[in-house]
Amino acid sequence: MKWEGRERSTNVEDRRGLGPRAAAAGGGGLIVVILALLYMFLGGNPEDAQKMLQQTGTQQQTQQQRPPPDDKAKEFVQVVLHDTETIWTKLFRENNVGGEYQQPKLNLYSGQTSSGCGIASSDVGPFYCPADQQVYIDPTFFDQLAKRHKAEGDFAAAYVISHEVAHHVQHLLGLDVKSKEVERDANRASVRLELQADYLAGVWAHHAHSEYGIIEEGDIAEAINAANQIGDDTLMKEAGVKYVDQRRFTHGKSEQRVRWFTRGLKTGDMNACMDIFELDYDDLAP
Repeated sequence: MKWEGRERSTNVEDRRGLGPRAAAAGGGGLIVVILALLYMFLGGNPEDAQKMLQQTGTQQQTQQQRPPPDDKAKEFVQVVLHDTETIWTKLFRENNVGGEYQQPKLNLYSGQTSSGCGIASSDVGPFYCPADQQVYIDPTFFDQLAKRHKAEGDFAAAYVISHEVAHHVQHLLGLDVKSKEVERDANRASVRLELQADYLAGVWAHHAHSEYGIIEEGDIAEAINAANQIGDDTLMKEAGVKYVDQRRFTHGKSEQRVRWFTRGLKTGDMNACMDIFELDYDDLAP
């Protein structure tokens, strides 16, 4: 994938090394504030209480201002996110979807982080939080994708990023709500939404290549392999599950994920993503 030296997004926040901000601001710091106020109310010297509050604020500020690492992983994410910003801004305008595309923030973190959806660990993998409309990625996931899931390559990583951004597109268009209206079962609604995000990731790749010529030989195979390797059935088998129960699927089986991504990549038709809601659930792998 052609990405080095290209324009980067400014909507990437690097939290690596900082730990969960909610824990820092709402946990230990809050306790110190409460203790300081109690100390003052119980007859302690107000100046001492003020010093305790100032010390806490300084410690939190020092932690949050710690300079984040600057490496190829961050540069790659910034470039891919920039491409999603330009393509989705263009597609929203061309398709007259009822508003301008609102660019999401993407947070890089390590270990754990806080979000509008609560505290999350890197074990959950990349995710989009509709509550704060932000994307969260621990870059070490890309190493796991390559080593554990045998899906290496920069375009495979770009597929993952564009899939999470596609969830933002869905949220802006109200498609996350529509999936729940179409399917009462939470898992089946989730599968429809995830397959639609795969389709929209393909739509992005179609237009990004048309606009910037980013796809090189072997890139499409990388993305397809990634979609195949993270299907629910494949992941369950890797985990040693003897009987793969489709009722437990939340993202769709490998064949479905590959087909919907490929379909979006070939057509580039943003509006055709609505087909996911017209098909019977058993026909989602056309």
